[in-house]
Amino acid sequence: MNLILVAAVLLVMLVSNIVKIIPEYERAVIFNLGRLMKARGPGLIFLIPFVEKMRRVDTRTITMDVPPQDIITRDNVSVKVNAVVYFRVIDVNKAVVEVENYLYATSQLAQTTLRSICGEAELDELLVGREALNGKIQEILDNSTDPWGIKVSMVEIKHIDLPVEMQRAMAKQAEAERERRAKVIAAEGEFQASQKLADAAEVMSAQPQAIQLRYLQSLVTIAAEHNSTTIFPVPIDMISAFLNKKDS
Repeated sequence: MNLILVAAVLLVMLVSNIVKIIPEYERAVIFNLGRLMKARGPGLIFLIPFVEKMRRVDTRTITMDVPPQDIITRDNVSVKVNAVVYFRVIDVNKAVVEVENYLYATSQLAQTTLRSICGEAELDELLVGREALNGKIQEILDNSTDPWGIKVSMVEIKHIDLPVEMQRAMAKQAEAERERRAKVIAAEGEFQASQKLADAAEVMSAQPQAIQLRYLQSLVTIAAEHNSTTIFPVPIDMISAFLNKKDS
């Protein structure tokens, strides 16, 4: 009975080493007596016991978080920048043979590239031109990891941590910029209003009756406010007529 049990256990172990099930999102890298063979999977595969060895490689898109990196920008501002890298293995044989640990190697390369590219940019470019920086980092990583059978599809800078002193300076700068825009807008409004008044004066000077009508409109406006005192504007032409008679 014991021999049957031992034989059953050995048979199960042998079958487990021979028969493997590879999911759709994985591939099996096969080594036959140490020599690289063609990758297998997905589905059911068979291995030769004690001759072939298998290593599973995930072919799904991997999301790798790049930890915050201390960076000094080109204009000598110290910041911390972190990012996220999206990549996938497109050649499983290269990912196993050409590099010892493709995940660790890609992570280290992403960190150094992030420091290098962000260190070449100024602070304003780092804050505003993220899309261009993302493209540069993605291109460098994709070219560098291509011999490893890896395709870097996207790189995104997630957060830029500024020193407190720099945040205060930027807040003051933004406030000053808003005040400047407000003063410019007010000055432009006054300039446009003065132009309209000049145009109105030209029209009234050509039609004296328009001035009289304007006086009457002003009286109506003043009376509508229920004031106890009513100011009646007298046209200068009327006074000048009396002055001319006195002189004569």
